[in-house]
Amino acid sequence: MIRIGTRGSALALAQSRWVAERIADDTALVTITTAGDRGASLADKSQWVAELEQALLQQRIDLAVHSAKDVPAELAEGLELVAIPDRADPRDAICGAPSLQALPAGARVGTSSLRRKAQLRAVREDIDVIDMRGNVDTRLRKLAAGECDALVLAVAGLRRLGHEPDGTLDELVPAAGQGALALQARTCDEHVRTCTRSVRDEQTTTCVLAERELTRRLEASCNSAVGANARPAGTGHLELRAWVGLSDGSAWISDRLNGRPGGLGSAVAERMLSVGAAGMLR
Repeated sequence: MIRIGTRGSALALAQSRWVAERIADDTALVTITTAGDRGASLADKSQWVAELEQALLQQRIDLAVHSAKDVPAELAEGLELVAIPDRADPRDAICGAPSLQALPAGARVGTSSLRRKAQLRAVREDIDVIDMRGNVDTRLRKLAAGECDALVLAVAGLRRLGHEPDGTLDELVPAAGQGALALQARTCDEHVRTCTRSVRDEQTTTCVLAERELTRRLEASCNSAVGANARPAGTGHLELRAWVGLSDGSAWISDRLNGRPGGLGSAVAERMLSVGAAGMLR
């Protein structure tokens, strides 16, 4: 039996059940509370994964299921990502309006993401981007109660919980790994690697690794306004979009490059660093 570690949110449980139904062994879900679930605000993404990594290292679980966008660039020693399944829609969604353009000046748009706040302000400097926290259903209730005029969430997260967005935001560059799951296990656990092989998607893995390579080279954290999204672009090639900006949306750098996966993330990062990305990230 494989013990699958998961956060206790409705979205995390839905994602972990999806994985459990598809791997080649009996499974049991083990719910683990992370620092992020307790309301901590750490300087990096470890707030969502550190306790799950510790449970793996202590052999209390055999597999951890993460949202790929929450996984830090550097993993705990002795652990690895053994599978990244087929990716859902990676785009950002809008709820409460069909598009950003449909919102009137002064409209209140809610999000907790620094990346989304920066990109929203860059696209529409005349809207009021406000902090909106809580799980997906909590935020949707706040929208219905009139606490904001629109919400920006992930398309994938909405759909995994049975909701549909009112529109999609192609003008925003998603977070690295958005829409994908990341399955983490102990490096030495060959049984788990074998059992998860059936859910590994090579195309998604290649894209997510390129995105993670970019954020690693930029030394970006969850407190960085950085977007990275790769997609197939012909045989053996990817197109990688990237965005770095100031949190107030007043200045940003965007780039797009087509190339072979190996080194593509680093190449785009170097191009952005050469024109001032490091200063923006600071």
